[in-house]
Amino acid sequence: MNTMQKKTVLQPDERRTFNQGQVDLVTLGGVTFGRATLQPGWKWSTCVKPIVKTNSCQAPHLQYQVSGRLQVVMDDGSEQEFGPGDVSLIPPGHDAWVVGNEPVVVIDISGMGDYAKPVSHPAGQAQFTD
Repeated sequence: MNTMQKKTVLQPDERRTFNQGQVDLVTLGGVTFGRATLQPGWKWSTCVKPIVKTNSCQAPHLQYQVSGRLQVVMDDGSEQEFGPGDVSLIPPGHDAWVVGNEPVVVIDISGMGDYAKPVSHPAGQAQFTD
C-alpha cells in the first residue's frame, strides 16, 4: 500500500557545506531534492572545484530559482543568467556564480544527490563528485 510522505528542507536528511554555500537534501520516493543557498561572491570554480577537482561542474541541474541571480557559462562558451521564478535545465559542463549582493536559493531535483559529495576511490582514497 502506498503512503503519503512529507519532509522539509528546513530539517534536511543531509546538509553539505562548502565555501560560501550549502546544500540541504531530502529524498522522497527515490527523488532527491536539494535546496542550494549560495552567498554573494560564490563561484563554482573557486568554491566547489577545489573539492571535486573537475574542470567544470559535471552535475546536471533541473532547478527552480527562488531568489537571487545566477550566471551560468557552459564549456562551449554559451551563457545565461537566471533569476527568481526561472526554471532551468543546465547540462553537465558549466561554471556558475552569484550575480549581485543577494544570496541565490535554488531548488534542484536532478543534480544535487551527489553534488560535492565524497565517494570511495578504488585505492581507498577519498574522491569527490560535483
